[in-house]
Amino acid sequence: MLIKIYAAATLIMSVITFAAFGNDKKKAKRSMWRTPEAVLLTLSLLGGSIGALAGMRLFHHKTRKPKFIILVPLMLIIWAALGVLLVKTSL
Repeated sequence: MLIKIYAAATLIMSVITFAAFGNDKKKAKRSMWRTPEAVLLTLSLLGGSIGALAGMRLFHHKTRKPKFIILVPLMLIIWAALGVLLVKTSL
């Protein structure tokens, strides 16, 4: 049961984070109000790291920012490790 909750939460947060990266990139091109970097990183920390990484790659967004280059993959590793831990403890 816990694995299903983890998977659903990760999927939902990844979709939200991916959309946030896409929206921020669109606004950057139009010189509009932007999503703060802290919000994008927080979404990634809360389980959206897959969406953040996909958004960075697909939209070519925040790919030169050291903060994002280091923290987003690190958050992905942490969430993947949590998933592995959940699977191992539920067996």
